[in-house]
Amino acid sequence: MTLLVGAVAYDEKVLSIWAGFRSWLRQHGLQIDYVLYPHYERQIEDLVAGRIHVAWNSPLAWIRGQRLAHARGRKVHSLLMRDTDQDLTSVIVARADAQLSAFDLNGKTVAVGAADSPQATLIPLSYLRRTSAAPGPDLKILRHDVRLGLHGDHIGGEREAAAALLTGTADVACLLDATNLLLAGDGTFPPGAIRVLAQTPPYDHCNMTAIDTAPARLVDKFGELLLGMSYADPEVRPLLDLEGLRAWRPGRDTRYGALAAAVDEEGFYDSAGWITAADYEP
Repeated sequence: MTLLVGAVAYDEKVLSIWAGFRSWLRQHGLQIDYVLYPHYERQIEDLVAGRIHVAWNSPLAWIRGQRLAHARGRKVHSLLMRDTDQDLTSVIVARADAQLSAFDLNGKTVAVGAADSPQATLIPLSYLRRTSAAPGPDLKILRHDVRLGLHGDHIGGEREAAAALLTGTADVACLLDATNLLLAGDGTFPPGAIRVLAQTPPYDHCNMTAIDTAPARLVDKFGELLLGMSYADPEVRPLLDLEGLRAWRPGRDTRYGALAAAVDEEGFYDSAGWITAADYEP
């Protein structure tokens, strides 16, 4: 029997990654094939329907997968994560000369990423709603809907949000902390030009999601082999570099609460996992 894994083709490198993983896993005794999807919504629907066994999921797809599965009497579980998927944070940044406080942004314009970006839209906006001036900040949201359906698996929307901040179109911008550091490092943010107003609590990002209808023996073998990958191995190191990790970690589901709350606040998915977000079409 063959394990069927789904992944989203958010970048040209995805084909190289999964062709390499497939070859390595087959060499180690696991029959595996993969399916590449144009967006996460189609992939997670196929996982819950049993058309694939495991999905390399965004955090937003994980939330939807849990809801879709529960509504159908099924279960999903987080099998694996990258080391780089654990304990991420988002930041709300402003120009260094702006007289702003993260706790009082009423009437200000907030630049965010795409509507479906957990790290640059959903989580930081939820955080601002909870922490800014009560009973609720009158935030003006400036969205940058770059490649909807990819759930922020790119930084296009975040780069546009950063540009809006620099030009004064927005008062603050919401970014993944790692993106903020990247933009400072590549010169997009000039030295001393930007300051962090607030930082969210840690949350987890992508995970390898398995459905309970999948063949348990193959899923377990898949997890064991990936967890056994060593960055010191010259054969797998290029694949791990492409995928942005140094080690696979056992999956966990305890750091998705902030995103689940944000999904409900935005009305992005309903309790059964159906898409209810306005103006969202992947």
